[in-house]
Amino acid sequence: MNSRSEFEALDAQDELAPWRDAFELPEGVIYLDGNSLGPLPKAVVQRVQQVVQEEWGRELIRSWNTADWLHLPQRVGARIARLIGAEPDEVIAADSTSVNLFKVLAAALEMCPGRTEVVSESGNFPTDLYIAEGVVHHASGERVLRLVSSDQVLEALSSNTAVLLLTHVDYRSGQMHAMQEVTQRAHEVGALVIWDLSHSAGAMPVDLNACGADFAIGCGYKYLNGGPGAPAFLFVARRHQEAARQPLSGWLGHAQPFAFESGYTPAPGVDRFLCGTPGVLGMSALETALEVFESVDLQVVRSKSLLLSQHFMELVESRCAGFGLELATPREARLRGSQVSFAHPEAFAVMRALIAQGVIGDFRAPNLMRFGFTPLYTRFTDVWDAVEALREILQERRWDSPEFQQRTAVT
Repeated sequence: MNSRSEFEALDAQDELAPWRDAFELPEGVIYLDGNSLGPLPKAVVQRVQQVVQEEWGRELIRSWNTADWLHLPQRVGARIARLIGAEPDEVIAADSTSVNLFKVLAAALEMCPGRTEVVSESGNFPTDLYIAEGVVHHASGERVLRLVSSDQVLEALSSNTAVLLLTHVDYRSGQMHAMQEVTQRAHEVGALVIWDLSHSAGAMPVDLNACGADFAIGCGYKYLNGGPGAPAFLFVARRHQEAARQPLSGWLGHAQPFAFESGYTPAPGVDRFLCGTPGVLGMSALETALEVFESVDLQVVRSKSLLLSQHFMELVESRCAGFGLELATPREARLRGSQVSFAHPEAFAVMRALIAQGVIGDFRAPNLMRFGFTPLYTRFTDVWDAVEALREILQERRWDSPEFQQRTAVT
């Protein structure tokens, strides 16, 4: 495809095009960073105003009952469950991704006595590895965190493996694991598996139960569009819920939190993975943001995502050839998520120049530019226009300016 008009024709045929209007998208901006922070769903503004002005402002503490604030974690979890192939009583929304990983990893380790290793990728998202280090350090017995390259994961599994911890879609490259195959192999050696779905939930079909997954975690602010710092979620397969004991035994994970007993009795089911009081504003925003997905077919979302990313890769390699860009994302559709990454020696400065021109992606050290393709609001013409902006910046060396070289706190 060599002309913008061809991309306009794809937009005219796009069955997901009406969903774009559900989001606040600034005029003149091409937003290709929904894999890091989703844009604001319009309905969230009114909902948060309602929570602040009416439920908090007028009803005050009564809203824990009248607005049922107390069960927001379960309600939001049930909405997420249908997006990740889980039952409503297997998912709760709570805390942050890191805290939820701490909970499920500690629980999984306790369920695997006599096994010594937590296996993960050396390139896994750093906070997942940091949390794993902390859990292993404080775990009873001799436990170690074993890090291997992506292509060595299956070989690393053994009778010593207690838990395999993987991110479904790699945050740098967008490479995607074969969830069913990996989970099956881990189970064959007697290990449990924790999947981090932060870069896949809401961007593609995920079927945890069909794959036999044990535990999963994920964030609410990327493809789920719950807002900056939105609550995260966790999944515990129903078959594990009564045996799993998480270490953060807070009052809302108690079987009867308002009995105010001095001893801890875990709640039945996944509710025992709750800890403290839910953040009502953030939880309400996420609950409303998830309404966007109620009538969306994730298979259609996935098909458009792959087509958007395919066209982007092809255009960059044809129209930006000779400028030092190197594709870091798998070409094969079954191996990639909903983002495309290109390496470049001046990746940070090039991305800053792109953002200044209204094309928003992001940078990941040491040399990657990331572009996320969220089919609910990304147009095919956005792909063409973004590549044209990139071509002009590279051709004219606009990135080679002091203003684009200065590092920012968040990249």
